[in-house]
Amino acid sequence: MNPELRHLRYFIAVAEELHFGRAAQRLAISQPPLSQQIQQLEQLIGARLLSRTNRSVQLTPAGVQFLADARQILQSVSTAADKAARLHRGEEGQLRIGFTSSAPFISAVSDALFVFRQRYPDVHLKMQEINSRQQLAPLNEGRLDLGVMRNTPLPATLEHRLLLREPLYAVVHCAHRLAGRDTVSLTELAEEPFVFFDPQVGTALYSDTLALLERYAVRPDIAQEAGEAMTILGLVATGLGVSVLPASFRKAQLERLSWLALQEEDAWSEVWLVWQKRSEMDAATRHMLALMLKINNLE
Repeated sequence: MNPELRHLRYFIAVAEELHFGRAAQRLAISQPPLSQQIQQLEQLIGARLLSRTNRSVQLTPAGVQFLADARQILQSVSTAADKAARLHRGEEGQLRIGFTSSAPFISAVSDALFVFRQRYPDVHLKMQEINSRQQLAPLNEGRLDLGVMRNTPLPATLEHRLLLREPLYAVVHCAHRLAGRDTVSLTELAEEPFVFFDPQVGTALYSDTLALLERYAVRPDIAQEAGEAMTILGLVATGLGVSVLPASFRKAQLERLSWLALQEEDAWSEVWLVWQKRSEMDAATRHMLALMLKINNLE
């Protein structure tokens, strides 16, 4: 049989008061049971901790050492309990989020991250930039807690909520013949060289945009390919072609670019919040999900 936490608390009270009566009063118990508990403790550890006389109570050398260790043990237990409670409430721990390259330009995402950091400073945010399709495996395997991605086919093991539906824009060089207009139709881009995603990258935007163009019988002449949207914008800014990208990328504010709203009503892209369906969502993930939906008025 090992000493229990109550033994430590009783001993600390007696050691600090050096008086059984005052210690019993402090612990809200009677003195005889307290004396019995201290005796039991000494028997359990095989050492005399207190030197008692009719007039005084003193710590033995073993008692001095045991007092220091007992205080440390109780502090460790208290710290462990507090940490567990904070983890349960989502006030501590780690939150792993996958996000597409456009996510930092989306207010519902960037604002939620800012608010979350203010409210839960002890939760470590681990952000990983990764395209939509490449997020599926780490989400499914539990290596990501939450994914911010474009609409893409999901396995049955993943759940999602719509975060926003944003319009797609044509982006052209500022000296292009279409530059300066407010809107443009996809058919007006039919003969233009396109700067677009490398199909090997496998982004959701690649498939969605090509499907959109196909619905309007536009077969783009893809003159340049790139792995990232910011690279596409840079190539358009050099005059190598035109492109179609979500409205959020306008916040990049690159020079020599002109953005034109597409006239087609179905020219939009969805942004989803995705998580693993089969596992219980922890509190930190729930807090972040709620923040993103609240900021975008989707709660």
